[in-house]
Amino acid sequence: MKRICLLLVLTILLTGCTTFSFTPTPTLPPTAETPNLLPEPTDPTQLITVAPAETFDIVVPANPSTGYSWNIIPELDESIAQFVGQNFLTAQPTAIGSGGVDVWTFRAVNAGDTTIVLGYYPPGNATDPEETITFSIHVE
Repeated sequence: MKRICLLLVLTILLTGCTTFSFTPTPTLPPTAETPNLLPEPTDPTQLITVAPAETFDIVVPANPSTGYSWNIIPELDESIAQFVGQNFLTAQPTAIGSGGVDVWTFRAVNAGDTTIVLGYYPPGNATDPEETITFSIHVE
């Protein structure tokens, strides 16, 4: 019995005297960036052609954290196109103050041509847009 205890103690002591070499796994740099899943801004130089009852989107860069906002100016010709809704999509990964895009959705009503003008308004100024973008719409 003494021999077993002695062997056990010697084994524990010898195990404690050995050194372990830990080699960390190297971290590899990322091979790809996070993909930007935002839709591309709509090109105002291209005619938007749609059929009656069809919906279409106008996408503009935006950053509501700055206080700036897009609005429709002047009145929309609702006999040809009607406003459906607006949604802000943030860039990924999301960070405080990060920008994104505003997606403006419209529905074509009747055949004809019209324009949709969006104005970019600074904070506290609802009358004078800092920038305007005009989109030409053709409903077949």
